[in-house]
Amino acid sequence: MAGSDDLKAGAVALQRFGLGPKPGQSEAIRREARDRLLTEIDSSLIAQPQGVPFSGAAEIGKALYAFEDDEKRDREARRAEAPQPAQGMQTANAGQGEMQPASPPNQMAPAAKARAEPALPYRTYREEVKARVDLALAAESGFTERLVMFWSNHFCIGATKSNMSRMMAGSYEREAIRPRVFGRFEEMLIAAESHPAMLDFLDNRQSVGPNSAAGRRRGRGLNENLAREIMELHTLGVSGGYGQADVTNLARIITGWTVVGREGVLGFPGSFAFNAGLHEPGVTPLLGRSYDQPGRAQGVAALTDLARHPATARFIATKLVRHFVADDPPRGLVDLLATTFRQGGGDLPAVYRALIGSNEAWLAPATKIRSPQEFLLASYRALGRQPDFGQIIGPLTAMGQPFWQPSGPNGFADSNAAWASAEGIKTRIDVSAGWGRQAANAAPDPRALSEDILGPILSPETRQAVARAESRPQALALLLLSPEFQRR
Repeated sequence: MAGSDDLKAGAVALQRFGLGPKPGQSEAIRREARDRLLTEIDSSLIAQPQGVPFSGAAEIGKALYAFEDDEKRDREARRAEAPQPAQGMQTANAGQGEMQPASPPNQMAPAAKARAEPALPYRTYREEVKARVDLALAAESGFTERLVMFWSNHFCIGATKSNMSRMMAGSYEREAIRPRVFGRFEEMLIAAESHPAMLDFLDNRQSVGPNSAAGRRRGRGLNENLAREIMELHTLGVSGGYGQADVTNLARIITGWTVVGREGVLGFPGSFAFNAGLHEPGVTPLLGRSYDQPGRAQGVAALTDLARHPATARFIATKLVRHFVADDPPRGLVDLLATTFRQGGGDLPAVYRALIGSNEAWLAPATKIRSPQEFLLASYRALGRQPDFGQIIGPLTAMGQPFWQPSGPNGFADSNAAWASAEGIKTRIDVSAGWGRQAANAAPDPRALSEDILGPILSPETRQAVARAESRPQALALLLLSPEFQRR
């Protein structure tokens, strides 16, 4: 039978490694927390969001190109139908510095009328977010979903970059990240860097080998954005021992990695393709090695070696420990995960087992503050709510972490400093108050819910604050704002 210390450690673990408990399941999972997490790793089961509007990138590409073609035709039709100014009208008052309107001020072009639904890119994004949240709310512990969130942020794209990025943000996570969470790091790396959403986000579709057939013909050159972020953010880290020449050479190696256009010459519109006409020919050095493989294989070989580099092992280990355990990652735990990563050739389940099996990770003080996404998911799980899109995107935008919309290619910050500012805490108070009001009539009694959700980590101060609240909504808000709920 689990003792009180085991139950307390299990309660912390459900928040540190997962998304927090749901009403009615807490104690059973707390008693077997470590075994359940290890079983989740061993099963390697990855659920996919249900009810998404498109199956994947190729289907999205076809729909996106058709949407953009329709939009273009609408713009051209509006220009053609717009009344032209009478001859001489604009010059008649030129000396007076006035310009007459080209059309009556109250005339509305057909496409300017309010749509019943948002445009296709935003509508697709909306449905992908809703499906993604529904899956996280249904998960037992949420550990797998946390891993998906971690890796999706590590290999992040920005949904606001373009119509393509917005429409493909969800499918990128579903296709490149989620199926490989329990695989090898190099497999996820190659899948992420070759996905159309990443190639669009970091402009590799614009990169042309200067000595390629297209480069000689068009006079265009390299775009180094993707190559730089692969080395700085995805593999070696900023202190990983590479230089500017390595960035330029990696950019040469991955020229030709592009997105199929609307004509579909190289494959399904919107899918990944290797375009030999854009690829820089010849042997290219990188980090002391020479790469002479033909075509796409050159890029795959370079990425494979980057994935297996010792600097990559330490960089990934540090990020994992920082995410799950502490802003200042314990060196011994980082060493353990980095060694496991190297010895297993980037086998991710082995790294997760080392993390979950470490008492240092298990018993570390709960100092990490839940990110806005974690806070939202944990709160809706605790309150037993099924939010609509507005109830997801509104709070996350207010708190600064809407899905797949980081401010840059380095992703959302993973530290307390990013989320625990005075303004950030005030926003959490406002959001929690709103959730308390919305859930007041449906959630269990706040005092019973506090005992259920927090169990052995519920402090006397929080228990008393919830019991003495002036109203049911306030009591629920105080539960969500408690240190035990906010920290993991």
